[in-house]
Amino acid sequence: MGIVLNQSIKNTFVTYAGFAIGAINVLFLFTKFVSAEYFGLVTFIFSTANIMMPLMAFGVHNTIVKFYSSFKTRQSQNGFLSLMLLLPLAIILPSVLIGSLAFDTISDWLSKENPIVKDYTWYIIISAIAFAYFEVFYAWSKVQLQSVFGNFMKEVFHRLCTTVLLICLYFNYITAEELVVGMVVVYIIRMVIMKIYAFFLRFPVFRLIKLKGIVPILKYSALIIIAGSIANIILEIDKFMLGKYVEIENVAYYGVAIYIATVIGVPYRSMNQITNPLTAKLLNEKNKVGLKVLYQKSSLSLFIISGFIFLIILLNINQLYLLMPNQYTNGIVVVFVIGLAKLSDNLLGNNNAILFNSDYYRVVLVMGVFLAFSTVFLNTVFIPWLGVNGAAYATCITIFLYNTIKVLFVYNKFKIHPFTASTIKVLVLIVFCGLAFYFWDFPFHPILSIGLKSLLISLLYGFIVYNFNLSEDISSLINKLLKLR
Repeated sequence: MGIVLNQSIKNTFVTYAGFAIGAINVLFLFTKFVSAEYFGLVTFIFSTANIMMPLMAFGVHNTIVKFYSSFKTRQSQNGFLSLMLLLPLAIILPSVLIGSLAFDTISDWLSKENPIVKDYTWYIIISAIAFAYFEVFYAWSKVQLQSVFGNFMKEVFHRLCTTVLLICLYFNYITAEELVVGMVVVYIIRMVIMKIYAFFLRFPVFRLIKLKGIVPILKYSALIIIAGSIANIILEIDKFMLGKYVEIENVAYYGVAIYIATVIGVPYRSMNQITNPLTAKLLNEKNKVGLKVLYQKSSLSLFIISGFIFLIILLNINQLYLLMPNQYTNGIVVVFVIGLAKLSDNLLGNNNAILFNSDYYRVVLVMGVFLAFSTVFLNTVFIPWLGVNGAAYATCITIFLYNTIKVLFVYNKFKIHPFTASTIKVLVLIVFCGLAFYFWDFPFHPILSIGLKSLLISLLYGFIVYNFNLSEDISSLINKLLKLR
């Protein structure tokens, strides 16, 4: 776990720096400088592009991580990586052609409820392509066990650029329409920079050689297109369907609440950058003991960290919303419901990495198809009935069901699960802190109240975790930070 903790810590700091900048953008700059209509449009464009991304990438970003370590010679590795660079074009080129020929039909369908979307349809396609190749180049660097720079580009770069664009909008240097265009350009630049870095780590040597096991590689990529698309559908379809059922301003209100809750998922995203290739390596080496240790340690560490973040957000949510325009306060229920879903994601540790990198990856497709249909169905029922809260309930139900199935499947096939006795202790700690701090607030300015309450929660939570040694890895890390040993 040494390299895991080392790069995970760096990734966590980088990711939270990105989320801090993003929080300023989403919670304050967007809500103050941009109309709810254009804020909703931005959210709709990039959520739709994220849904399309796995298709545009041809599943290559997962395929690189799964199969790279199985090639032992320089020549075979070069041949494999060459193939990975070209595969996405098999989807991108036909997609662009279809988009050109059927543009009016597609744009009319997307803009049926909100006409403003029509003129921005091409931006969705361009953004999806930029997202796809960024992930390909990021995976290229991850298999070289270098994930920190890529994580910086993924979490910080575009948010910092967005801050600059929003400031330019405030001073009337650009218009709201140009803000949208500028954000798309930023994602394209991000992709190019990631390409340069990936090629710096290992410059491609194009080799069209006959690869052993090419058929399983292509099958995996094709299936991961669907599996990855399904995963993104579960995460992003709520914002897309809100744009189809209700006024686009509601997408902005929902997007703010989702962003707040998404902070809970940052530890998982940070640790996944390094546990993913390590899990693939353990599976390729058939090291079941190491896999179990990684599974349980990653689960416990993530549950402790994400549980703390969940408490900080939930126990300060009312004060936080006092800092934003009144129309955004309808998202409090969304924050709680989606927060629970994100907490369950962290509890699973590297479960996704085990499924995607094992020989049972096909089951992700079967489970995902069912759950994608369930997500769409639940959203069609709940959104017209409950609006933005309905989208949150639909997403939460789907994620809980999906995570339960994944845990049971991994246990059935590998006879391992992510839970230990410490898992129950951490759950009790989260409930205890929640009940202890939920029913009171300081009668001060919201920022001061949030700061003081968060400090008290941090001291109590950290004291219990450290003194009861709930996680050896976290206690060891604290010891190093405090230089006690």
